[in-house]
Amino acid sequence: MAEPRVLHVITDPRARGAQRLARDLHGELLRRGQASELVALHPHPDADPADPLPVLGPSRHHPATLRALRRAAGRVDAVVAHGSSTLQACALGLLAARTPFVYVNIGDPRHWTSTPARRLRVGAFLHRAAAVAAISPHAVDVLRDRFRLPASRLHVLPNARPAQRFSPPAGPAEKAAARTALGLPEDGPLIAWIGALSPEKRPDLALAAHARLPGGVHLALAGEGPLRASLVAAAGPRTHLLGPLADPAPLYRAADLLLLTSDSEGVPGVLIEAALAALPAVATDVGWVSDVVRDGETGLLTPPDDPTATADALRTLLTADRTPYADAARTHALAHFDLAAVATRWQHLLRHVARDR
Repeated sequence: MAEPRVLHVITDPRARGAQRLARDLHGELLRRGQASELVALHPHPDADPADPLPVLGPSRHHPATLRALRRAAGRVDAVVAHGSSTLQACALGLLAARTPFVYVNIGDPRHWTSTPARRLRVGAFLHRAAAVAAISPHAVDVLRDRFRLPASRLHVLPNARPAQRFSPPAGPAEKAAARTALGLPEDGPLIAWIGALSPEKRPDLALAAHARLPGGVHLALAGEGPLRASLVAAAGPRTHLLGPLADPAPLYRAADLLLLTSDSEGVPGVLIEAALAALPAVATDVGWVSDVVRDGETGLLTPPDDPTATADALRTLLTADRTPYADAARTHALAHFDLAAVATRWQHLLRHVARDR
């Protein structure tokens, strides 16, 4: 039997979070010869204007968007809704349609369904999905208990990245070249921070922890968002705001550590990318971060909103032999988060969902 035709739906054309996983999975299915389409619900001002990705309508739940979504779904055997914003669109737009949809839960449901009204609404949408793919077994437990979803509809499909895209630096020369290309100092320890410059990602905590470190340590923040102006005002001479990077791989090769300071996460792709690049991490112990960062083995975990503990962890790794951490991080990521293996599991689920449509 031929592999089912698939439509991937993302919120907007930016390449971040759920959108990045969708793009990578779509590309891998195409590489394997499977019919796959990728569309965004609505445009975004920060998206690359040269990106040819089709956009369905003016906003995520606009009637024109939902009609276009329904038409696109009629061309395929299964739809994959990537991220919370796509859940409502698919639940409404595909109501009574013949094409089933799979919802990919990326974040921590406890964070984005914190009120009873929101839990009730999200639960109703989740029960419309033919299957729910969670990126951690811990997330499956939350989804089952919080929304009473049947076990037969819940599947663990990890967040994943293509390993070949995030190779470690071949040696000091490649590391130095990566720093030069990014306009970063060639000498001294360098901490990388990658994410949206938004309140829940806590870039302010990264600056506060960095301020507690010795003077020779540099911090590079890559990303864009509403906190940029305040970060520029607070940044010192050892802090480098790089803006959004189309490809974060050079920064992983340039850095000595990755720092993640979020108040809420699922299984962050940035941690997987860094681990594949053999870059140890210091990360806040939120969501299911510990699926990637094994405390004391592939990096160190710290409590959220604690700049002193974060600085202590950074100092510990900066003064330690990081080779065992780096090797363990890459080995663990290759075993659990390589896109090639995860895509095979996705193909199995999509066959099952399309067969039972």
